[in-house]
Amino acid sequence: MSIREILNITEHRPWKIPTESWKFYQEWNNAIFLHWQVELSELKKFVPKELEIDLFDGKPWVSVVAFTMEKIRPKNLPTFPPISNFDEINIRTYIKSNNKTGVYFLSIEGGKKLSCKIAKSMSELPYRFSEIKRTEHQYKSNNLEFNDTLNIEFAVGKEITKKTELDQWLTERYALFQDAKKSINEFEIHHLEWEVNEIDLKNLEFNYSRFNKLIKSEPNKIQYSKGVQVVAWGKHKTERSTNHND
Repeated sequence: MSIREILNITEHRPWKIPTESWKFYQEWNNAIFLHWQVELSELKKFVPKELEIDLFDGKPWVSVVAFTMEKIRPKNLPTFPPISNFDEINIRTYIKSNNKTGVYFLSIEGGKKLSCKIAKSMSELPYRFSEIKRTEHQYKSNNLEFNDTLNIEFAVGKEITKKTELDQWLTERYALFQDAKKSINEFEIHHLEWEVNEIDLKNLEFNYSRFNKLIKSEPNKIQYSKGVQVVAWGKHKTERSTNHND
């Protein structure tokens, strides 16, 4: 679908599309969603106080999203596959800020060193390099610096034709918020509604020591999606208060 067509389909959005010109195009393809309900007291340790943690039926959630980033490029420039295409893992939670519901990243990993370096320098998002390998039925990551590992063995199931309220809450997010040293950065995004499938987990190994107290069990919900085409706008900065912890 063309970018113009995507931008003209907006009825599923919770607020209007930005009026200024978009800055980046990208695709998030073949996505595996693992969702955990977590304890608020533990999650607060990872989220800056400037952001309000969003709750579903009084409980916060954290998700691991393992996918393949493809065709990422600035507006008016072509994609360059050696940099534009790479596997990525997001560990994220759900927040509210500026009257918008969005996501906040606890961790972002990319499978190419140069792609991570460029993405981090341009966006200030917390990209880091991990060795990632994926096949049709496996997604495997290893971070030697932090000794973090992820191994998902799976089979894609049937399409979910009627999504629940929780399905919508977990996937339909059109803003990203992230803390930098001196600001909270906001990114607006737009895509069509996620089409999701059931997924059968054959094996799951999630070993991230810094999240041991946050993610302690099997996921409460799992999903798969063939992906979405994403249009993103530029970064908006809000100065942070001076008494935050760097």
